[in-house]
Amino acid sequence: MYGIETAALIAATFLAAGFIKGAIGLGLPVVVLGLLAPALGMREALALFLIPAIAANSWQMLSGPWLGQLFRRMWPFLLAAAIGIWMGTWVLANADTALLEALLGAVLIVYSIFSLLTPQLPPPGRRERWMAPLAGGAGGVMFGMTGIFIVPGILYLQTLGLKRDMFVQALGLTFITISSTLTVSMAGRNLVSVEEAMASAVLLVPTF
Repeated sequence: MYGIETAALIAATFLAAGFIKGAIGLGLPVVVLGLLAPALGMREALALFLIPAIAANSWQMLSGPWLGQLFRRMWPFLLAAAIGIWMGTWVLANADTALLEALLGAVLIVYSIFSLLTPQLPPPGRRERWMAPLAGGAGGVMFGMTGIFIVPGILYLQTLGLKRDMFVQALGLTFITISSTLTVSMAGRNLVSVEEAMASAVLLVPTF
C-alpha cells in the first residue's frame, strides 16, 4: 500500500506519538495529524489514526478509580462532542481537504501560542451546565474536521481543576468517546478503506 519511505515515516510518526501519549496522557492526534496530514492528506491521516487512538485511550480510560464519577459529571460534554463530530465529518467528506489542513495548522499554532503564554482560565463554576455542552460540541466539530479536539475541548477540561491522575483518566474517557464516534462516523460516510483499516491496526505496534 505504501512505499518504503512513506511506511517508515508513518511508523516513526506513530512511535513518537505513542511516546508523547504515554508521557503526558495526550498528544497522539497532534503528532500524527501534524506530521502525516501534509504528507498523506487529511482524510487518510485520520483513517490511519483511528484504531491506535481507540486502543491507547481505552487503556488510559480504565487506568484509575474515577470512571463512574467522571462520566456522571462529563456526560453532557461527551454527548455534545459526539453530535459535533457527526457534523464535522460531514464537512470532512465534502470540503476541500487543503482548507482543512490549513485549519489544522491554524489550530495548532493558536494552541502552541496559548500554551507558551500559559494563561490561567477561570473554572466554569455555575456556568458548567451550559459551558460543558458548548465546549464539547465545538470541540467535536473541530475533531470531526481536523482530528484535533484541543481547542476548545481540552482547554475546557483543564479549567475543571481535576487532580493529575483524575485529569489523565478524564482525557482517556474523552478521547475514547470521540475516537469511537469518529470511527463510526467516517466508516458510515465511506471515508475509511479496508486497506487503511488494516494499516491502522498494524500501527498499534509502534504506538504501544
